[in-house]
Amino acid sequence: MKVMGQHRLLYLMGIAVTFGIGGLIGHQPINANAAGYRVVKTTKVKPTAYHRASSKGAIFNLHHTKKLHALKKFPHTTWYTTKKVTLKHGKTKSIYYKVKNKTNNVKGYVWHRYLKKGKAPFGLKYAKAAVAMDAKTGKILWHKNMNTPRAIASVSKLMTLYLVNQKVTNTSATWKSKVTTSYSGLKSLGRSAVYGNFKFTKNHYTVKQLYEAALIDSSNSAAIALGQWVAGGATPKYNRKFVKLMNKQAKAWKLSKATFVTANGMEQNALRGYGYSTPGGNANRVSAKDVALIAKHLIADHPSVLTYAKIGSLKVAGQRCYNYNNLLPGRKYYQSSLKVDGLKTGFTDLAGYCFVGTGKKSGHNRIITVVLHDANEFTETRSLMNHVYKNNLI
Repeated sequence: MKVMGQHRLLYLMGIAVTFGIGGLIGHQPINANAAGYRVVKTTKVKPTAYHRASSKGAIFNLHHTKKLHALKKFPHTTWYTTKKVTLKHGKTKSIYYKVKNKTNNVKGYVWHRYLKKGKAPFGLKYAKAAVAMDAKTGKILWHKNMNTPRAIASVSKLMTLYLVNQKVTNTSATWKSKVTTSYSGLKSLGRSAVYGNFKFTKNHYTVKQLYEAALIDSSNSAAIALGQWVAGGATPKYNRKFVKLMNKQAKAWKLSKATFVTANGMEQNALRGYGYSTPGGNANRVSAKDVALIAKHLIADHPSVLTYAKIGSLKVAGQRCYNYNNLLPGRKYYQSSLKVDGLKTGFTDLAGYCFVGTGKKSGHNRIITVVLHDANEFTETRSLMNHVYKNNLI
């Protein structure tokens, strides 16, 4: 009992030291549910930029009875102060700043120690991985989780298109060469309401036709047919051979964070129903940096890819192929100064929205950007490109 009494005495002494008479101003935020608070002092301050000091904290109403927003939801927001307010609860006083964001649609009061002076560092809110690269030098200009392998959906087709270009360039094959598309699984894939877009109504198409369908319309069936053609056949056996060529090329480029199991970026659990499967995992898994390097090689070795990648819509073998790159001229997120002319979109439930963008702004080297699993792939790509140019990183 004596020991417990000592502990209780120490505890009470601790409270006295912590709060004191009149409190220690600003040492702790006031409990949002506390009663008996009041505004002691309000002072107008010169608008000053702040950003969150950590992921802790929240924005409250003036009397601190309602939590309006959690600061962790605004990792890259710059807040501008307009007032300094001293709130008192019991014997405790705390200093809060009235803040608002740049667009003035989020505002409230934040305990001063949850803020750090200065504008927020640039960042992408939604992309789980991203990178910006100088297409000429390969220099990394900005990155976020760039070395983490992730599912990349139809962005995978960039490797397939590279190997198609290589065969046309280095062998007797031409863009007019015939590709056999008679395999029943491929035809079913083209007709799929979920995975199909370019339908195989014939048993043969030219390399050029399927290349356009795979790049512009992101045709899954066209990508597999082209891969089988590169590997020398027209059946799932040659699809497996082609996937090996994809991994061989990745190894030659020393892409240590790249593994391929499909030619088009679909997951294997979806492809099996069409007669396709290969050894390995369920999905192609490539880091944002390695995706950028694949794009760099494709553009450098086969620049004609940009001639096709910037086409918004094209009729191929009687079918309309539509480019889903919404940074192209005339599209919702187009910005003329960025000069975006490629490169590839992608989506699956596993991979989320993925996008490889590229453009060459006047007076700068070409830029390559990659965003993976991004809910706002075009706005964040545009923001990333503008950040690079604004800060003269390229």
